[in-house]
Amino acid sequence: QVQLVQSGGGLVQVGGSLRLSCAASGPTFSNYDIGWFRQAPGKDREFVAAITWSGKTTYYADAVKGRFAVSRDNAKFTVYMQMNSLKPGDTAVYSCAARRAGLVDAPFLLPVQYDYWGQGSQVTVSS
Repeated sequence: QVQLVQSGGGLVQVGGSLRLSCAASGPTFSNYDIGWFRQAPGKDREFVAAITWSGKTTYYADAVKGRFAVSRDNAKFTVYMQMNSLKPGDTAVYSCAARRAGLVDAPFLLPVQYDYWGQGSQVTVSS
């Protein structure tokens, strides 16, 4: 079982930056793929970014490509998502999620494909 604890988030002005962290418990963290999702009020949860267990493969939603960057430090059992050039449309609750890595080093993009979830972090971008 993996437990995920998020940190970071908060209030930032348009064009600002924030970094979210997702720290995992358990010695097998390096065997897990990590995804980031967000949910704005009144909207469905949507995929933001993902990183495979090796860290070699990342994938981003078109809405954040070029602005967000996900990375991981398996020695610290932590995944990071750096968010730059933030826009009001990025305002949402952001959650990290974990699942055991697949046979192929490819990211998973759907919430139902993940088994463990962090508690969520509010990100608010003011104009």
